[in-house]
Amino acid sequence: MADASNRRPLASRDTGWARSITHRLAATAITPNQISMASIAAAAVAGACFWVSGLADGSPRAALLIAAAACCQIRLLCNLFDGMVAVEAGKHAPDGAFWNEFPDRMADMLILVGVGYGAGEPALGWAAAAFAVLTAYTRELGRACGLPADFSGPMAKQHRMAVVTAAALLALLAPLWNGGDEILVFALWILVIGAAATALRRAAKIVKDLRKRSS
Repeated sequence: MADASNRRPLASRDTGWARSITHRLAATAITPNQISMASIAAAAVAGACFWVSGLADGSPRAALLIAAAACCQIRLLCNLFDGMVAVEAGKHAPDGAFWNEFPDRMADMLILVGVGYGAGEPALGWAAAAFAVLTAYTRELGRACGLPADFSGPMAKQHRMAVVTAAALLALLAPLWNGGDEILVFALWILVIGAAATALRRAAKIVKDLRKRSS
């Protein structure tokens, strides 16, 4: 992570706890790229937990869903601290731009496909992953056209992880009404529709801004 112009605006960067952790990380040999790589590992564990939860019942299923939700948040924390260690602590690397983007796309796919298989709707999981990648593609397409990075929603990365985390925790309550995986399926539909809307919104803004620039 090295390009400060391509940073998602996050209020959490200005919090005391985030700055304190960044300071501690910067004092170690850990690099921003390694933190980015760790986000892939967290996402892989989350996706695997979602997947296996579809084959489990009772306490094992609950434990898997809690672990999946926790790993989704760990993924976001990695995304926060790789940039802060790179920019605020000045430990950026020449290949930081690659590690700023590639792990995010991998993480989205690992988590969302895992949710799909765990919920018994693999096609829906792949669709959610595809639209998640499309939102990032439209953002980078805008930058390639010379426009500022557009991190708008309604289903940007932090929104996707919020939906997935909430769905995992709500799914813990499914036994109360003898439910199954309907909460995870509903969450996937929200992700598919929301991410598609996000990509279209960003694409429309690119076209509008390019036309405005040429007029």
